[in-house]
Amino acid sequence: MKAMILAAGKGTRVRPLTYELPKPMIPLLGKPVMAYLIEHLAKHNVNEVMVNVSYLHEKIQQYFGDGHRFGIEIGYSFEGDISNGKIVPSPVGSAGGMRKIQDFGGFFNETTIVICGDAIIDLDITAAVAEHRRKGALVSLVAKEVPMDKVSDYGIVLTDENGKIVSFQEKPSQTIAKSNLASTGIYIFEPEAINLIPSGSTFDIGSDLFPLLVDKGLPFYAINQNFNWIDIGLVTDYWEVMQQLMQGEVPSMNMPGKQIRPGVWVGLNVRIDWENTKIEGPVYIGSGARVDKGAEIVGPTWISDGCHVQRGGKVVRSVLFEYTRVGQDFSFEEMIVCGEYCVDKYGRMVHVDDDSCDLIWSDAREKVIYPMDYAQARI
Repeated sequence: MKAMILAAGKGTRVRPLTYELPKPMIPLLGKPVMAYLIEHLAKHNVNEVMVNVSYLHEKIQQYFGDGHRFGIEIGYSFEGDISNGKIVPSPVGSAGGMRKIQDFGGFFNETTIVICGDAIIDLDITAAVAEHRRKGALVSLVAKEVPMDKVSDYGIVLTDENGKIVSFQEKPSQTIAKSNLASTGIYIFEPEAINLIPSGSTFDIGSDLFPLLVDKGLPFYAINQNFNWIDIGLVTDYWEVMQQLMQGEVPSMNMPGKQIRPGVWVGLNVRIDWENTKIEGPVYIGSGARVDKGAEIVGPTWISDGCHVQRGGKVVRSVLFEYTRVGQDFSFEEMIVCGEYCVDKYGRMVHVDDDSCDLIWSDAREKVIYPMDYAQARI
């Protein structure tokens, strides 16, 4: 089989995580979301993958390359242009991106799995494709039942008794929802379906192509399977997912590093004052990280490579991206610290230079200074 990974979006709903990273590169347990997808596709004998890219495309391509270290071939389709010497992303929609690839080189010549590049799945892809073929589907949509009080977060699918899709509801309230079957952003396409997408135009799979399939009465089916589906739609989702993963709630995703005491994992060459710090797991402390005397870390907490928790600093149920320095005697509770931004578990964001910000953090690559007055140090 072949696969298409949709990775051209800007990920605006998960800012600030995507100010410097494309959404598929957001790390979960130290590894980009898209890496888990690639590995899962390889397990199901998918050996050719095309990725449409646009925003910060070079970060995706530099990490994954031609795919040889994953045992598959990966190709890329860039959507954008150059203006005044600068790369200008210009996505053409999920379906438009597929048509662009097809018009260029005819990649889609057999059954193809289409997956959004910002979710973790353990779907039995082989079984899903078998059901797709058994039904004689032109396109299949992999769906999953969600609690009724969560339907307003999803595109909801309505089917007949045979599983043929008859209509959709986009994020309906619980009172008007006619189903709790949610679209997961995983699709199975036959090549003929690509011909329905107009060339050279912006066209979306969900809002443009799928209604067209329904209107024409084409064989368009939902495949309802029970599988783990971890979607990072919002910053709040990211915080919750990291909490779940670190508590071992997804058995297939293991903590990296070496477990040196119960609930505490570390990378290489960490520097920690073990006798004079309090560390309560589950906690991961990445390679080259430093935890000073008097610091306290309470899990689930992820401290990325090169971070520095200064004397008296406290990090509780938080995620620190690479090279974050927590200021001396400052407490970060249920936070994500990403470069110059800090965002709490509710999605409230502050910049390091905001006057209203009462926290101090900085880039750990900067030489350390221990001022007595941090308010003065900010000026």
